[in-house]
Amino acid sequence: MLTILMSIKPYFANRILDGLKKYEFRRKIFYIPSGSRIIVYASSPVKAIIGEFTAGRIYLGKPEEIWQLFTSFPDSGIEEKDWDYIKGNREVLAIEVVKPIRYPNPLTLNFIRSKIPYFRPPQSYMRIRVGDPLLDLIKQYAYKGTKRTL
Repeated sequence: MLTILMSIKPYFANRILDGLKKYEFRRKIFYIPSGSRIIVYASSPVKAIIGEFTAGRIYLGKPEEIWQLFTSFPDSGIEEKDWDYIKGNREVLAIEVVKPIRYPNPLTLNFIRSKIPYFRPPQSYMRIRVGDPLLDLIKQYAYKGTKRTL
């Protein structure tokens, strides 16, 4: 299983974690198998890791094809803002959002840097390897003070 830290604008990140947006679109094409763990970093102004989801089905196609396909699903959560993001690209990646989880304790950029000084969030995405201190930080703090654990 691949683990990916993905930067997503706060509006879209919150819609994903609230279960409203069922597909995440990416203009940058990269390899992502179904079942991958996607950790959500809400970009500026939030600047925090706020949750995660599992990648379901993966789609690749021209923006017009992807748009037509997903707007035909009545509960896809896709909006005109999504079209504004993908239009004009040659190809677009669409990732089905499965089992979104919002962390009770978001990890802010300042907090992460207090523990991992060299940490820099990705502009788009980055793969995270087993043993990465970020994974330990998420495991230790995302549910601190609650009964649930990762």
